[in-house]
Amino acid sequence: MSDLFNWQITLPVALAALVFGYLLGSIPFGLILTRAAGLGDIRSIGSGNIGATNVLRTGNRKLAAATLLLDALKATAAAAIGWYFFGKEAGLIAGFAAFLGHLFPVWLGFKGGKGVATYIGTLLGIAPAMVLVFAFVWLSVAKLSKYSSLSALVATLVIPVALWLIGEPKVSFVMAIMTVISWWKHKANIERLIAGTEGKIGQKG
Repeated sequence: MSDLFNWQITLPVALAALVFGYLLGSIPFGLILTRAAGLGDIRSIGSGNIGATNVLRTGNRKLAAATLLLDALKATAAAAIGWYFFGKEAGLIAGFAAFLGHLFPVWLGFKGGKGVATYIGTLLGIAPAMVLVFAFVWLSVAKLSKYSSLSALVATLVIPVALWLIGEPKVSFVMAIMTVISWWKHKANIERLIAGTEGKIGQKG
């Protein structure tokens, strides 16, 4: 437990990691790719957010896959670069900031995506083995429930617990904060899940 509060990073480095991670995370790849493809403003359709799920609503699976990959990798890059130059704590902070940048991009009036891809991307940069845990939980819940949103919500609950159990309290703590924020961003999905109106995987209309 004591390790959780024993951060070695200096304030200037922490602030630099926050700014760098946020700016990298705030790049709205979904919006950029759909505009470049001549599909207009992604924010005008579906849920109105800039993530891969909404890009998929354009009917272009390749663009949706590219958005998912780039949104994940921007967080991975932030975490990996921060870790390489200033240590794991800086990488963790940079990854967290990239997650925030995706959710609240300054360029788009702080209205971004829901953060699942950047959540996974941060894991990939800091605790890559946990990506396999996330994938296993997501796939298991998806197979049973057919709900993508529920699968992501359950996976984000499992990750902080798994990290704590393997002796990564700092990473667990930060990912737990990200889980809370992600659940808040998914509040509309949660309401639909409770009401039984959430769309299932592969469901049309």
